[in-house]
Amino acid sequence: MDVAKSKNGVPIRLTEEHSEMAGYYFEVLETVEGPEAVYEGRAGECIALREIEKQIRKMDL
Repeated sequence: MDVAKSKNGVPIRLTEEHSEMAGYYFEVLETVEGPEAVYEGRAGECIALREIEKQIRKMDL
């Protein structure tokens, strides 16, 4: 488990609980530390966004 510092300096622990993000671990770290945009969520949380290229696997074709 790694910790990334958000743009606001808040430490964010990254776990491996979200299978839909498998294969994007380092992209998630980079997004937390340097997002292209930050939006406010419904509960006041910050949501960091960054566009990344999808990894296409041979079996997806």
